[in-house]
Amino acid sequence: MISRQDSGRHGDGPDADSRAETTGRQVVVFTDGGRRADPTALLRSLTGVSNVTRSSESESSAMDLELAEVADAVLFDELGIAVVAADGGQLEALRAAAAAPDVAVLSVEPELVHHALDSEDTVAEIARPANGAAATEDAEHFLDTPEFTWGLQATRTTSSACSGRGVRIAVLDTGLDLTHPDFHGRTITAQSFIPGAAPQDGHGHGTHCVGTACGPATVGGTRRYGVAHEADIFVGKVLSDQGSGVDGGILAGIEWAIANGCQIVSMSLGADVASVSVAYETVGQRALAAGVLIVAAAGNNANRAAGRPGLVGVPANSPSIMAVAAVDPDLGLANFSAASNPVVGGQIDVAAPGVRVFSTVPMPVRYGSKNGTSMATPHVAGIAALWCEKTGRTGRDLWSLLTQHSRRLALPSLDVGAGLIQASG
Repeated sequence: MISRQDSGRHGDGPDADSRAETTGRQVVVFTDGGRRADPTALLRSLTGVSNVTRSSESESSAMDLELAEVADAVLFDELGIAVVAADGGQLEALRAAAAAPDVAVLSVEPELVHHALDSEDTVAEIARPANGAAATEDAEHFLDTPEFTWGLQATRTTSSACSGRGVRIAVLDTGLDLTHPDFHGRTITAQSFIPGAAPQDGHGHGTHCVGTACGPATVGGTRRYGVAHEADIFVGKVLSDQGSGVDGGILAGIEWAIANGCQIVSMSLGADVASVSVAYETVGQRALAAGVLIVAAAGNNANRAAGRPGLVGVPANSPSIMAVAAVDPDLGLANFSAASNPVVGGQIDVAAPGVRVFSTVPMPVRYGSKNGTSMATPHVAGIAALWCEKTGRTGRDLWSLLTQHSRRLALPSLDVGAGLIQASG
């Protein structure tokens, strides 16, 4: 649990991370008692705001962010979090409430801007540093074959008898190309949390991630690339067609996923901010308690060949959100893959294939390969669905199962956590 004192990101003050890209709005986290009482009344009493939009007022908890844009505050009832447009006096009142032990406000922090986390490195530029080389026992080289991608082989997805049937995976990203023929006939629920935009993917990042997590078992003319090929797909567009989004939209997507019974939430996005967000840690805890596992990309801010290890940013650095690193086809660490962050909870939890990952992209191109911890994350989400189907485990129990069955690698745990995610043991 992140306490009031543990947070270094209260408002815009001197403790805020200097690299944070913010919107000017504030994210307010209510205590468990506060969220079960009347947080709207508390907000109004503290700040005087009158126009509060609540997710519980929306069908399927799918917040209409166009309406929310004109509200003074947006309240996510399931999560117990609000996003507030606060002036100077209102912000001081909120900060005072967060500092008071008898007020049901846990924290106040600036709303962050997040970005899709694929790497700009070309395949030729991804060089493993000498200290990241695979040792003899891991001296393997995986290749895409006519039947399977290298990632499905390395994670033993090809030997799993499970398909993700009956499991709901939410991919919160840039959306999905809903016209893509590889997803025809699948159970897909799509919702946009970007004002003025449909869930259709105009970027490509989301379509690639959905393909890896949930692509079909058989595709005419190419190899299998998807993990949980019978999972129910929930597509939440929380990043724009330019690849960016804000806390309000991401939190709306998580709220929607939980309210709609998704067991796994995949987020290949983040902000290069070192300090832990109380909001996302609280969300991670409350999601796990509700039987929902959130997995997030660790980040691509490293340059290992140049001796820069980078760091795990928000939201993956939250202790209750699974942080995913990227490895290459030699099971070496990807040059861009961020290292564990020394803050509490900032460690890498598992690793997955994140270099030369073949999957779907928007039509008419149809397929393409990408690099990034973004590409590693949906491997973990899909494999989590396979284990969920096989064992019935969810939340914290599912997390434990995934780490217990991960394959140890000859790489530091600071870089790959428990090791390479595995679909069968």
